[in-house]
Amino acid sequence: MARTPAADAGLEHEEVLLRRGPRSGLTTVVAVHSTARGPSLGGCRMWRYDGHDAALADALRLSRAMTWKSAVAGLPLGGGKGVIALPAGAPAPTGAARRAALLDFAETVAVLDGRYVTAEDVGTSARDLGVMAGVTPHVAGLSRARGGSGDPSPWTALGVLESIRASCERAFGSADLRGRSVAVVGLGHVGLALAGLLARAGATLLVTDIVAARREDAARLGARWIASGRALTAPVDVLAPCALGGVLDADAVAALQAPVVAGAANNQLADDAVAGLLADRGVLWAPDFVANAGGIVNISVELEPDGYDPRLARRRVRGIGETMRTVFAQADATGSTPLDAAMTLARRRVAEAGGT
Repeated sequence: MARTPAADAGLEHEEVLLRRGPRSGLTTVVAVHSTARGPSLGGCRMWRYDGHDAALADALRLSRAMTWKSAVAGLPLGGGKGVIALPAGAPAPTGAARRAALLDFAETVAVLDGRYVTAEDVGTSARDLGVMAGVTPHVAGLSRARGGSGDPSPWTALGVLESIRASCERAFGSADLRGRSVAVVGLGHVGLALAGLLARAGATLLVTDIVAARREDAARLGARWIASGRALTAPVDVLAPCALGGVLDADAVAALQAPVVAGAANNQLADDAVAGLLADRGVLWAPDFVANAGGIVNISVELEPDGYDPRLARRRVRGIGETMRTVFAQADATGSTPLDAAMTLARRRVAEAGGT
C-alpha cells in the first residue's frame, strides 16, 4: 500500500492511498482532497482504466471537485473520492470476484479511520455499499432498510430541477416551468428522474439517450424523442445535459440554441475557458457542481446527530435553487461568469474553515 501525504507528493490533496487488493488483485485508490470543513465524502467509482496512473488521476480530479461541491452547498464536509480500477476492456466483476473487490476497497477506507466516507458512484450500488459496511462504518448512502437514505438519484434530480427554476427566473423573469421547452440529454437514473419532475411541472420535453430502449420511458412521459446528435443544438429554452461530461466545447457552444444550460452531468465544460464562451454568447450556464449537489446534500443528512430525516433532506436539497440564485447574483455584481462566482464562494468557505 502506498500512502502519500500531500507535502511529500507535491499535491494539493491532504492524503492519497493506493493499494493492491489482496483478494481481488485490483488497484484501489482513495484520495482525500480536503477535510477543512469536515470528513471528506465522495463515492466509490468502479471503472476501467488504462493503468494505475489513469485511475489515480481520476481520483485526484474527482476528489477536488467534491470539495468544491460540498463547500458551495454549505455542507460540513470535505472532498474525497474512491476508485476500484478495472483493467481496460474488462467486464464488471460479479459474484465472488465482485465481493472480493468491494472488501478490498472497504479495507482501504478503513485505514483512514473516518477521514473519508464512501458512497455510491458510477459502477457501484447500494447493495455494494452494504458489503463494504461489513468492514467499515464509514459508508453513507446505504439502503433505507439498513438505515441509510437509499438511491441518491431522485435527490440529485430534485436539486437540478430547482437549479433549472432558478436559471429560468434569471433568464426569463419567471421560475414557472409551464410551457418551457427542455431538452434532457441522457435518461439514466438521474436524467429519467429529472424528466419526470419536469413533466409534472408542465415543461415540454425533448429527450434522447444512447440506449434506444429509453424510447419507452420517453413515451410514458409524453416527451418527444430526438436523435442524440441533434440534442445539443435543439431550439429549446433549456438544455439539460445529464450524461457524459465534456459536452460543452467551443464548437458546441457556437451551435447552441438554448439560452439556458442546466443539467446533472459532471464536468460539462471541456475546459474552464468554455464558461467565458458561454457568457459571450449570452447563454446562462448553471455550474454543474452546484446544480447536481442534491445527492450529497441528501447523504449529508445521514450524518446528523438524530439520523436521517427525509423531510429535512428535501428542504435542504430544494435550497440548491437559492444557492444558484446567489451564484448568479454574484456573477452579475462582479461581472464574472457563474463558474467564477461559484468557485469564489466555494474557496471562501473552505478558507474560512482553515483550508486552502
